[in-house]
Amino acid sequence: MTPDIGFAIAALGPGPIEQGAIRKHIDPLFHKVLARERQQGLTYLANHSLGRPLDQTACDIAEASTLWYESMDEAWVAWLDEQGRFRSRISRLIGVSRDDAVVPKTSAGQGLRAVLNSFPQNRPVRVVTTTGEFDSIDFILKTYAIQGRATVDFVDPSLNDGPVHLFEAGAIAERVEKGCDLLVVSQVYFTTGQILQGLEDLVKHAQSKGSQVLVDTYHSAGVIPVDFDRHGFDFAIGGCYKYLRGGPGAGFLAIHPRHLDTAKRTLDTGWFAKKDTFSYLRPDQPELSEGGDAWLESTPPILTTYQARAGLEFTLAIGVERLRKHSLETLAKLRAACSDLHVPTRPEEGGAFALWPVSNADEAVRRLRTMGVKTDSRGGFVRLCPDILTTDEDIAKAARAIQSVNTEPARRR
Repeated sequence: MTPDIGFAIAALGPGPIEQGAIRKHIDPLFHKVLARERQQGLTYLANHSLGRPLDQTACDIAEASTLWYESMDEAWVAWLDEQGRFRSRISRLIGVSRDDAVVPKTSAGQGLRAVLNSFPQNRPVRVVTTTGEFDSIDFILKTYAIQGRATVDFVDPSLNDGPVHLFEAGAIAERVEKGCDLLVVSQVYFTTGQILQGLEDLVKHAQSKGSQVLVDTYHSAGVIPVDFDRHGFDFAIGGCYKYLRGGPGAGFLAIHPRHLDTAKRTLDTGWFAKKDTFSYLRPDQPELSEGGDAWLESTPPILTTYQARAGLEFTLAIGVERLRKHSLETLAKLRAACSDLHVPTRPEEGGAFALWPVSNADEAVRRLRTMGVKTDSRGGFVRLCPDILTTDEDIAKAARAIQSVNTEPARRR
């Protein structure tokens, strides 16, 4: 029988999360994936890439498919209820006051396109962004620019003497002038883990210039507290693939409530955005649902909301603040064990992973994998991300592997 998530987390008790309590109460929630790792002798430090699933996730997916087998089209009642719960969980996670402000998407990129397609189509959308956005965001913006649908001003990171060049909110703000339609930035940058300091002031500055602001929360939701309404973001995109342990396809677009009851709409639409979806009325003038439901599209993928359920419940039950404290403590142990690791700013100003600057990061990742340490690389750095399942033995093993790669005679710097 799969252990109950709420019961296991309640058994942790209040205060700091101790390793003994994790081994006793949390590890059993991940028995399947941990058993495979033990069998393979694997230490998993790629939690910033694909999060490890709970055992409950397989049960949740089976629940969705069982409804299909047993109820056929009547399953839609339960399926849509679960989609509503998905929206509610995301709204609680990122601090949105209205559940309907969260619009399920299959990817963060789909959310970006919906926002781009909400601006008037009689001229290109004027966008300011950075060169550090995730590949999908960068690719979409460049594609819109090539097609004449957008003009995009890319802001570079500031130069410094260290191996990591950081983005500065002030430098980004200087590029947001009157006439900018949309500012697109990450709250935490995916290559370096940098938390964009001064984001709240940057949002206010951009909005004072008439711009709307879209924030990519893929590397912040579940890692640091996100207060969407308070920060005043116009839009946020993200997904459950990484820290929320929900796998691919469970993405979202969040829309600030101030936009929900206005005429702002997107061309990315479909019959689930209709005022009365299942009436099958077809007036010449499309009638949209109210609020965030007007941003829904066609028949949604339902399995992804079940796929994301356990990971979201797990994160919300423990609490992001508590997970953040444990993450910083574990990262501190990792840095203490590996002197070559780099954090772009003070530890509390970085996300959930550490960097190892190395000349051939891809080769270093391959060598670490042969020694049973799984991680990845981006932009010339090996990224190492422990999580709540990471043990002191895992950290020691990773430190030995990194030291071994560092001292290989044939290694080229």
